[in-house]
Amino acid sequence: MTLGTLFWLFLAGFAVWYWWRAKAIKDFVLQAARRYCKSMDVMLLDDAVFLRGLWFKRDDQGRIRVWRRFLFDFTSTGEERYTGRIIMLGQRIQHMELEPHRFS
Repeated sequence: MTLGTLFWLFLAGFAVWYWWRAKAIKDFVLQAARRYCKSMDVMLLDDAVFLRGLWFKRDDQGRIRVWRRFLFDFTSTGEERYTGRIIMLGQRIQHMELEPHRFS
């Protein structure tokens, strides 16, 4: 094996690992969005969350963690569509919020 072959194998392995990990995090956030919408008496639309921000920030202990912002759509009346947000820092959800919306 040459150094170039090892590099490409490492790169492919890293890409597969990253995809697998990102999918697991997205599934975790989707479950949290479902629970949050249910507790707030609104309906999650499209059964999906979307990654809209990725950065590095420090946690309370000063360690650098991956910061992620996910968005999802919900409705309270069945007619209008609103946006909700979930903020993660590392493996923990830091904040969840819903846009101001009408109550049914």
